[in-house]
Amino acid sequence: MTTSLVHPADLEPTSVSRGLYASRRRYTRVDAAVLLSLLLCLLMLIPAKLIVPNMTDLGRPALIIAVLMSAWWVLVRFNPRLPMVGPQPLRWVVLLYVLWATVSYAVGFLRGLTTMEANSADRAMLYVAAFAGVVLVVADGLPNWDRFRLVFQVFVWCAGFMALVGLLQFVLWTDVTVYLMVPGLEPKGFVPGFEVRGAGVRVASTTLHYIEFSAVMAMALPFAIHFARFAAERKVRQRFVLVALLIAAAIPTTVSRTGFLAAGLVLLVMVPVWNWRMRYNMAVTAVGLLAALMFLKPGLINTVIGLFAGAADDPSVTSRTDRYDMVQSYFVARPWLGRGIGTWVSPQYQYLDNQWFAQALTGGLVGVAALATLHLAAIALAIVALRRAERPEDRHLCAALISTQLIAIAVGFMFDSLSFTTFATLLPLMIGATGAVWRFTHPRRAVRTSTARWFAA
Repeated sequence: MTTSLVHPADLEPTSVSRGLYASRRRYTRVDAAVLLSLLLCLLMLIPAKLIVPNMTDLGRPALIIAVLMSAWWVLVRFNPRLPMVGPQPLRWVVLLYVLWATVSYAVGFLRGLTTMEANSADRAMLYVAAFAGVVLVVADGLPNWDRFRLVFQVFVWCAGFMALVGLLQFVLWTDVTVYLMVPGLEPKGFVPGFEVRGAGVRVASTTLHYIEFSAVMAMALPFAIHFARFAAERKVRQRFVLVALLIAAAIPTTVSRTGFLAAGLVLLVMVPVWNWRMRYNMAVTAVGLLAALMFLKPGLINTVIGLFAGAADDPSVTSRTDRYDMVQSYFVARPWLGRGIGTWVSPQYQYLDNQWFAQALTGGLVGVAALATLHLAAIALAIVALRRAERPEDRHLCAALISTQLIAIAVGFMFDSLSFTTFATLLPLMIGATGAVWRFTHPRRAVRTSTARWFAA
């Protein structure tokens, strides 16, 4: 089916002529959508191990752009003519998160830190700046549905490339990321290898871990399905169908419970907004993928079933549960504000493999509440936008955004998700997108079209 890119209540002047104003803002070739698309390409196409020389893992080119986005947003706020008119709830939620991070940073240094902890705390604060920058630029910077779709189409295509790399690794047992070296960047830190689990081999594609790869693929899946269903042209829809199949097929290659759980959450949210024909098509597609998987890797199905049936005796599960007493002993010592943001350094202490535990130990109950507020606020904004939306396409996008937040909450119990920069940079993109769709569906035109103050005056 074909849909119009013009909002039913608004005139999009760019649909008349390329040079006209878009949503009452000056036309520009490099806007927030272009920078966000560049960030996604650098983040997902370049292996996570490659950084700018003599920098930490925050030296990934994508993260440098993310930090600069925070500076860009702040500079816009200082100009009395450029900030957007109208409310944006995410600004207040992000402000609370940044205030918590600042207080937690101070608490850590008041406690007294080792050199490793202090360096890690500095790194965590730089990441908070990158996180806030991406959220706010997405929420305030995307002017209309057209530019919004551009960013997420780039996201889906990049996810398709990651899926293809993962599938090649899975089939060939060869690390094809060695052919993705970028001049001027150098590998640093942990390089994921191949881990045999049952009848399959776990792959990480361009990410740093198998679980991270599975979570990213699950997060991209609902958007790939969206464009396979709602893209304007038949040929484009067919291409996105192929990309969606690649992404869905890549999830089992990680041989990870997290990936299957995340995919299940996607279905839990998306099935209610699908019509019966869509549900039938998805069921047939799932059966076809399962049959192909059984043909290519007969023992992989038994391995996946064993992941859940034998979870109680799985060392990867028991090693996590064995840490509960240790986590409790550290938590009760500083239950409210924690030890300080970024100060739980895995090489110095133990690996937690649980983002919520890490948040509790470093930020206390206040830190857990701050992170939970981000997720819950994003879900609430997406639900409000879904209820306001009149077109099935917009409702489907809002449901996809809700699923990403449920994924983020769930996988936080499976691994320390904010320590892995690919997933941790996609998360603020999804949070900011909920603020954007909330604005696009707002009943007030001045809020919906993101008018700059110079025009309103």
